[in-house]
Amino acid sequence: MKERLFNNETNSDRPFADAPSRNGRSDDASSNTTILLIDDNPAIARAIDIALRMAGYRLDTASGPEEAYSRLAQRRYAAILLDMNFSTGSANGEEGLACLRRIVADDASACLVVITAHSGIRIAVAAMQAGARDFVMKPWRNADLIAKLEDAMARGRSGVSAAAGAPTVEAPAVLIGESAAMHDLRALIRRVGPIPASVAVTGPAGSGRALVARSIHAASPDAADPVTRFDLRRDDRWEQLAAASGTFVLHYADRLDQVAQEMLLDHLPPSVRCISIVHTIEPLIPALRRRLATIEVAVAPLAAREGDAVLLARHFVRIAANRFGKPGTYLTQAAEGVVRTTSWADEVRGLALAVERAVILADDGVIDTALLSPSSSVAAAVVAAEASFDLTDAERAMIEAALREHRHNVTHAAAALGLSRGALYRRMARYGL
Repeated sequence: MKERLFNNETNSDRPFADAPSRNGRSDDASSNTTILLIDDNPAIARAIDIALRMAGYRLDTASGPEEAYSRLAQRRYAAILLDMNFSTGSANGEEGLACLRRIVADDASACLVVITAHSGIRIAVAAMQAGARDFVMKPWRNADLIAKLEDAMARGRSGVSAAAGAPTVEAPAVLIGESAAMHDLRALIRRVGPIPASVAVTGPAGSGRALVARSIHAASPDAADPVTRFDLRRDDRWEQLAAASGTFVLHYADRLDQVAQEMLLDHLPPSVRCISIVHTIEPLIPALRRRLATIEVAVAPLAAREGDAVLLARHFVRIAANRFGKPGTYLTQAAEGVVRTTSWADEVRGLALAVERAVILADDGVIDTALLSPSSSVAAAVVAAEASFDLTDAERAMIEAALREHRHNVTHAAAALGLSRGALYRRMARYGL
């Protein structure tokens, strides 16, 4: 017998609405009436959507943690409703608790209300200890659900401490990725963020250093205070350094010559915290290194974050699909294979640009290998490998993915890869495909 999810269910054939947005956001950035539901059950999503709309709220949904982190990276929600189990047969709440801890670590001011089964009081208690503001149990009455949400939101507006950060329309600094490198990075940010020491964020351009700098500040006791950003290439801003206060984010300190670095030391007030974004701390003179790099937080290049490129690509697809009014756009399995094996110029920024371009060109909402690499970057890699007879694992993976996508139709797979049928046959023979 199907479990009743709530006591006053309304029958309705109206489909769940998830309208596209402007600039990659689900709703106006200043709105405080949009709630995020993280639940893989479409029936629950439809029912809660109806209940919230009748109460004057708007609902966005995420079918699981991956999509939830993507949505939370785009905007801040008035509240988050979180189911505690996602995998089939799972009932211990560990998946929901892990998601809750991750959200709270990214944004201590997040307003979370968890959803548990009637027998899940132990899970509800653990969720409250981990940072949830309240819980609801199945089945529920819609009026009780709305009351709990509104009470949790009201307590957040009146009771959030300065250390947790005042409510703001800016999206929280969410770092997308599940690789070991990203788990270590998030753990380091949680350790150094609350300490008022200066931090140097290092790594290749385009890898997400500015987002990491935001995350460090968001984890600090001064998270509610604005950050002052300085481009040190602009001489006209140097005089403002001495008069500013709070936290500084400094760009391009590693590009200054020795004299300019000594001048920077003279201009920096001793009481401010500096978060510097540099490629490496090696060019800094010792005195400036002591001032700016008490702690170094290194951002790994995308190639060192196994599996994260695909998660980021899906995230960028969601953003671009919302921005350009193309809901439902998705990457094929072969396209994800290309994302996984390609060395992206300009790191994460380069991947984002390629995905955005592919979303625009995907008239049918399907991003295949050809759309993802319209400049023939895939074909160029394959041609280069043929010329040198240096056959790489990446090339084989691309070919296998293209063949799977096109059901081993060699003509279509060759077209997707930007090769002739003969060239593809030769490569298939070399790889034993």
